[in-house]
Amino acid sequence: MNSPNWDVLIIGAGPSGLAAAIYAGRARHRTLLLEKGMPGGQILLTDWVENYPGFHEGVGSFQLIENFKKQAEKFGAQIETDEAVEIHKKNQLWQVKGNKKDYLTSTVIVATGSVYRKLGVEGEKELTGRGVSYCATCDGAFFKGKQVGIVGGGDHALTEALFLTKFATKVKLIHRRSQFRAEKILQERVSQSSQIENIKDSVVEKISGKDRVESVTLRNVKTQRTSEIKLDGLFISVGMKPSSGLVEGLLELDEWGQIKVKEGMKTSQPGIFGAGDVTNACPNQLATAVGTGVSAALSATDYLNES
Repeated sequence: MNSPNWDVLIIGAGPSGLAAAIYAGRARHRTLLLEKGMPGGQILLTDWVENYPGFHEGVGSFQLIENFKKQAEKFGAQIETDEAVEIHKKNQLWQVKGNKKDYLTSTVIVATGSVYRKLGVEGEKELTGRGVSYCATCDGAFFKGKQVGIVGGGDHALTEALFLTKFATKVKLIHRRSQFRAEKILQERVSQSSQIENIKDSVVEKISGKDRVESVTLRNVKTQRTSEIKLDGLFISVGMKPSSGLVEGLLELDEWGQIKVKEGMKTSQPGIFGAGDVTNACPNQLATAVGTGVSAALSATDYLNES
């Protein structure tokens, strides 16, 4: 095999990518981590992390990511700001084409994460940034003394609803099912809050407002009846969409667009591994994202040793 520029090239500097960089660097591989923006990924949209092992009082997301970054760099991993736009085979190696330049590597770890899913309803696009938001920790402070809604029923939605009670006088939690899917402890906290009103079995049909969100039209999925509620803002927390466009047509994806991975985070292409939320092996949790990054790096090491 020809000598490449890099042994391990990691695309995406979220928790999974940074964890992979720590392990790859510590294994003394020439490790490069490409990130198109700020290292950290979606976890930076949460101000405080309280379920990551080892921090019994919780930890700030920016501080945690900064620690990850310093640890990766300590073991020799290099972080470069560039966006990967294409991956293709070149001889026995992989060439990653970036906006700035091309990179040649023996192995690739795709850790590109995911983005927020949208409702796709009337008024959503037009009022995004004008009362429609996908991040309570980013925009919650703008709604002090206001009434807001939040759509979703998972861990993230309920966590955001609780966060919004710091600012909003009333939070209407809208969920299309009769039961929430979130952790029981989050459900208990929501039920104990006098500021949160649960609206179950309901979906958003339309978001209305001239210059800002003024109301939301709901449809009850059981009775099919519609109703309009006055709101000053609507936060949407209905899951994430994997950022797998880079590898579409190269790697095998599942019906949701997630990279299919096998044991050791191996993908359908030898020498390419997946990690984090972009794969079908990670339930959108910080700790599991880190675990998949570690697993991918260990598998990349095995691949390099066998080559």
